[in-house]
Amino acid sequence: MKTNRLVVLLGLAGFIVMADNWVVSPILPAIAKSLGVQPAQAGILIAAYMLPFGLFQLVFGPLADRYGKSRIVLGTLAVFTAATALCATGATITGLAVYRALTGVFAAATMPISLALIGDVVPVERRQQAVGSFMGISFLGQALSMGIGGAIAYFLNWRGVFVAYAAFSAVVTVVLWRGLSSVRASESRNPEARFLAPYGKLLSHGASLRTYLTILFEGVFLLGSFSYLGATLAARFGLSFLAIGAVMTAFGIAAVVAGRTSGKVASRLGRRNTVVLGLGLATVADLLVRAGGSSLAVTGVGIFLLGFGFMTAHSTLLTIATEFAAKARGAAMSLVTFCFMLGGSLGTGLGGKLVAASSLDTLYLAYGVGLAALSVIALPALRAAASQPSVAAEAA
Repeated sequence: MKTNRLVVLLGLAGFIVMADNWVVSPILPAIAKSLGVQPAQAGILIAAYMLPFGLFQLVFGPLADRYGKSRIVLGTLAVFTAATALCATGATITGLAVYRALTGVFAAATMPISLALIGDVVPVERRQQAVGSFMGISFLGQALSMGIGGAIAYFLNWRGVFVAYAAFSAVVTVVLWRGLSSVRASESRNPEARFLAPYGKLLSHGASLRTYLTILFEGVFLLGSFSYLGATLAARFGLSFLAIGAVMTAFGIAAVVAGRTSGKVASRLGRRNTVVLGLGLATVADLLVRAGGSSLAVTGVGIFLLGFGFMTAHSTLLTIATEFAAKARGAAMSLVTFCFMLGGSLGTGLGGKLVAASSLDTLYLAYGVGLAALSVIALPALRAAASQPSVAAEAA
């Protein structure tokens, strides 16, 4: 099986998982009205998904190392599909929350284990381009999620959103099942893989620890910034969900483009400098969003640049992490996703408090300054991991 096709198929799985990750927010009012609860009460649906999604990142990595990454990806995607379909049948807020929690548990495996599988089967010289392409396709789902969910809910109802997502996921699962059979011989396995020991070893080494901390704060400032783009567009320009989704497509398109080019950039500048470049572009993006004011064009350019800077930095950090532990690559990539999502949760939560206390403009100024500081700190922090990842791998 050609690695390009593998990346596309895994990217489609990532697309539907990332789209599902963000789809509840725009349809939350419709769900609350349908089930007879207040929107604030319906907010439990978001927490019910995100908590297991974050925690089970750390469970599936060692399972994939022990039993095979392709098996874990396929098995969890199949259950994710069924759980998504169940969400369409939720008759009470409690029942729907249980289904969302089940969805979150099995959605947790797709991103990190797909990245670990790419690390196994794609040669290191082409790995960053493959990682970037996978992440670009996946985060296109996140960027389009609000528009897709809002459109389906508008023309049908909120239950139709989950039916459509389950149907798409079912098709991807079948195609992936047929395609992954040829890569099972190439993926690494470790029958003696443990659950906690790999994480302790990865975090005990300075180079890998600094990389994970960089990813954590990247999540705080980058995902935290992304989380409030829709609110910014609505507050400034009064756009509908359909229009917001269309504008935010710029983020996803930029992520796809950057995913295809980041490998070439890293080969010329070096990985550490490429991370710094991406964080610097994201800094400019946040400042442009803040300065956008009444200009939709300036705000749109900021959104595009945020997607481009994000993928340039994140795909490079992911490529570095794929070389930390060949026999525990599933655990290494699960820890990446856990740190990134934990950072994103912290950044979104802190951002909400900052917006409540001040304004959206203040948030983008503060997070832009945070990204600038992170880009400066990353320069020395990533020296060993970016230039000699085998040192970190040997220790881990």
